[in-house]
Amino acid sequence: MSLKAIMETVLVVGSTGNIGVSAVTAALRSKRNVLAVVRNQSSADKLVKLIGSSKGITFAEANVLSDSGIKGVVEQVREGKLPAFQHVFSSVGGEYTTTPLPEITTAQLRSNFNVSFEANFFAYRDTIGYLLEQKNPATTWTICTGSQGDLATHPVPAMTQGALFPMTTAAARENESTTVRFNEIYLGYRVEIDELAEQHGVTKSSDFANVYELLLADPNVRSSRVRVDDLDDLKKLKYQKKF
Repeated sequence: MSLKAIMETVLVVGSTGNIGVSAVTAALRSKRNVLAVVRNQSSADKLVKLIGSSKGITFAEANVLSDSGIKGVVEQVREGKLPAFQHVFSSVGGEYTTTPLPEITTAQLRSNFNVSFEANFFAYRDTIGYLLEQKNPATTWTICTGSQGDLATHPVPAMTQGALFPMTTAAARENESTTVRFNEIYLGYRVEIDELAEQHGVTKSSDFANVYELLLADPNVRSSRVRVDDLDDLKKLKYQKKF
């Protein structure tokens, strides 16, 4: 591992969620530092407990659901109050519920679109300019989406995931010839933090972290959808250009 890689930092948006914990784990295992966006000190403490240590992690408190939350974090980075970052991983998710369409309230609908779509959009909109300014060909921007956007067995997350698909394609197109390597990880099954995963018989966050580790390490994967459909996909990247 080069000194350059050791000094790199990954900004993780949604860092305390099932997928966010995977991203933090992957970044640390690949000898990178993490700038974790958290809601408050309680969320920071939760992440430390899940990871097992605070070593290599800097915390930035912000409301990612606000259209100024991530923008404020980037401003602090520019001012030198927070460490510079070369990679972004975003995975902010809402309810994983089977509520039928006729029973979804307006408040529930709007809340979930704010959490699962808008927060990820804000993360992209307000960090991509900073990455492009670096003119560093090693920079990456990664988002994790899910197969509910196609399957729709859970209507609420299905609608919000579906809305992310064209956004990721647009971002992939816009960065095809830039220095930022944009990719989407499309997850086809349930991943949870290790303790809950063992209880529920699903994939552990620490195992899913392998995918992001592989993606960070492979400069040939860009503007692509990386599919994770079964356990074999945790060991070798399966990807295809998004357009």
